Amino acid sequence: MVSMAEFRRKAAEAIADERMQGALERATAKFRAGREQALTELPDADALRDHFKAVRAATLAQLAEHLETFERQALAAGAQVHWCETAAEAAQLITSLAKQHGAHLAVKSKSMTTEEIHLNQALAVAGVRPVETDLGEWIIQLANEPPSHIIGPAIHKTREQVADLFSREVGRPLPPDDVAMLTAEARRLLREKFLAAGIGISGVNVAVAETGSIVLVTNEGNGRMVTSVPPVHVAVMGIEKIVPTWQDAAAWLALLARSATGQPMSIYTSVITGPARPHDPDGPREVHIIILDNGRSRALTSPFEEALQCIRCGACLNVCPVYREAGGHAYGNPYSGPIGTIVAPLLFGVETMSALPQASTLCGACLDVCPARIDIPRMLLEWRAAEVEQRLLPWYERVAERLAAWVLAHPRLLAWGRRFLWWGLRPWERNGVLRLPRRWHPAGERALPALASQSFRDWWREKG
Repeated sequence: MVSMAEFRRKAAEAIADERMQGALERATAKFRAGREQALTELPDADALRDHFKAVRAATLAQLAEHLETFERQALAAGAQVHWCETAAEAAQLITSLAKQHGAHLAVKSKSMTTEEIHLNQALAVAGVRPVETDLGEWIIQLANEPPSHIIGPAIHKTREQVADLFSREVGRPLPPDDVAMLTAEARRLLREKFLAAGIGISGVNVAVAETGSIVLVTNEGNGRMVTSVPPVHVAVMGIEKIVPTWQDAAAWLALLARSATGQPMSIYTSVITGPARPHDPDGPREVHIIILDNGRSRALTSPFEEALQCIRCGACLNVCPVYREAGGHAYGNPYSGPIGTIVAPLLFGVETMSALPQASTLCGACLDVCPARIDIPRMLLEWRAAEVEQRLLPWYERVAERLAAWVLAHPRLLAWGRRFLWWGLRPWERNGVLRLPRRWHPAGERALPALASQSFRDWWREKG
């Protein structure tokens, strides 16, 4: 459960962590600059975003039909398709498949959907050891932490922290400045896991209905090892990850990497259509595709349907002034940042995620950068209205908001209150800046612009 008090506590801890703040700012700044450059170099980028928006909306309007087409084509290609309504069903099915094949070790490619269903915990309880093979995911697994970013799960970690984690894993000190050595050690250890695993588990970036294919996008190649070396491959996809045709998938892929990391395309884009054929030199004997709902269908035809257009690029996180200060862990679920404030209440219930719709300045930067032009600010207001209707806000906040609405409705009272506040805050004003006491703000002393001595209304009346 993420209450406002809990969110503020975790955000305050993140803000006070100077090392984390530095890591967050360096990484998000790099992603922002890369995205801007990559889209500048893409001809008619805005037109492509408009086209992709239309594709996503049209696909969701006929979602059941496209999913049925995908199932039919995937079965024809030799894959096995499973439908799971809840997270628990999906986790149970995957652990059953692992036991059925006698697997004691599972290797995983980066997947937010498996984080959503708490698959690692379910596998461990069933006696199957899960090993994350994406470098960022492996780092946070060693640290026993959840991911902090949709694209860069270890975005909050510094090289020194990573070196400490790797040193403990290999049993000898590793130098933090020798990145090549750190990655070589990771490659050596993970390659052993690829060869020993009885089952490989991945997410799905895109599913193509017309051929029953799934597409995986990575930058490290671990996804290809996970899906080709173990004898069994299980892919977990949310129902929204579907496109009707390869032409639609091309638009998705053209925007995904550019929006996420600033690359024209991710280094490894893998297409999987069924299991290995008899003449194939490698590949799994079985491919299982799990189509997961877990609350997504509730969004269809609701004010939040637009959230299902998300392609998980993380661009909105990189520009969000709240995420960039609070970090991903403050959000209390795998989906952080602006899109997380919409998706998490959908998947886990607004009553358990009541703080998240409030964790926004409504600045609109997320809408500006979204490749699918998802109107996150609009849906944030929808969630806030739902919280008011369900009386999820603390009583004192409800009283304060009613009082504020009443004052704003009476201009003379507002003018009097502004004047009173200006006089009341003068003891903390220094050179046009307010220095509020530490006890008034969870992150410590905070500098704010001082109130002007003259209100805009007075200025306008005087000039007019």
